[in-house]
Amino acid sequence: MGVKNDVVNNSEGRLPGEAKRILHSLASKWSDVADSNELQVIPLKGAMTNEVYQINWPKAKGEHPRKVLVRIYGEGVDVFFDRDDEIRTFECMSKHGHGPRLLGRFQNGRIEEFIHARTLSAPDLRDPEISALIAAKMREFHDLHMPGPRNVILWNRLRNWLIEAKRLCSPEEANAFKLDTLEVEISILEKMLSGENRRVGFCHNDLQYGNIMIDEETRLVTIIDYEYAGYNPVAYDIANHFCEMAADYHSETPHILDFDKYPGLEEQQRFVRLYLSSSGNEPSDVEVEQLVQDTEKYTLASHLVWGLWGIISEHVNEIDFDYKEYARQRFEQYWLRKPILLGSDRGGAASPDVGVSVVK
Repeated sequence: MGVKNDVVNNSEGRLPGEAKRILHSLASKWSDVADSNELQVIPLKGAMTNEVYQINWPKAKGEHPRKVLVRIYGEGVDVFFDRDDEIRTFECMSKHGHGPRLLGRFQNGRIEEFIHARTLSAPDLRDPEISALIAAKMREFHDLHMPGPRNVILWNRLRNWLIEAKRLCSPEEANAFKLDTLEVEISILEKMLSGENRRVGFCHNDLQYGNIMIDEETRLVTIIDYEYAGYNPVAYDIANHFCEMAADYHSETPHILDFDKYPGLEEQQRFVRLYLSSSGNEPSDVEVEQLVQDTEKYTLASHLVWGLWGIISEHVNEIDFDYKEYARQRFEQYWLRKPILLGSDRGGAASPDVGVSVVK
């Protein structure tokens, strides 16, 4: 995911030897590639878990180059997901006609089909037309029938990531983030947000703009990158998408979030109505309002998920991104919004000072 940068020539050194061998093998089978050894490597910005490169081979007769995508997994990030599960999801999604095809695997990464579409930018998420397309595509994604049990992964993920964050943090850091309070907070959220009426679907769980592509001619939307995907309440996936509207990972300060950009009530209602109606049945006002309310509450779980992700990433990932500051902002939003969304008399730890001012 990401935007194009300047072409990096003669930079095969950035790629593992096994990846280069697969690339040369692929290109040698394509009759329109003039020279399988003449490849260009273009780093793509915006990825925070993996390193991503666009690979180009010039075609004969000056035609548009043949392209693929190489994804090199970040060091230590396997704590976040099972890579074999992700590959199975990737292959299953491809069979369903979603996302790119898998072209090859190597020890610490994979090679994917290059999708000839534009990766969204941060402002695109607020574009009414594009947002409507995303809402319909998200509903289609949630309705997929994937192999394996339909068990909600959110709460176990939170608890496992909390254990890992505590293991990696110094006592001072754990105290600054009040990690000892979060087990109680997770239990409160699970108790209050779980219920028989909560619809569960196959969720992307990381639907930021860099994981959404659009074909400018056909207006078809493609959702990519399934590392965090799994069954969850659909309200959580929508909530996470709304939270991502506060981010611009291609700015000069990609870790800074601006929650003034979080969608207002009217925008939330429009998105939810489009999401529900894309199945062919017009929802009632009550159905729309219920899903909007559920979505708002699930933003709290999103803040905890990505706050813990930021803490862990700070310790295991070498990508140039201020994960710790990002985590502080997500936790800050959790403590600010919890009294409003759940009520201040709901029990649990008192809202601590997490050491940063309100992000505006």
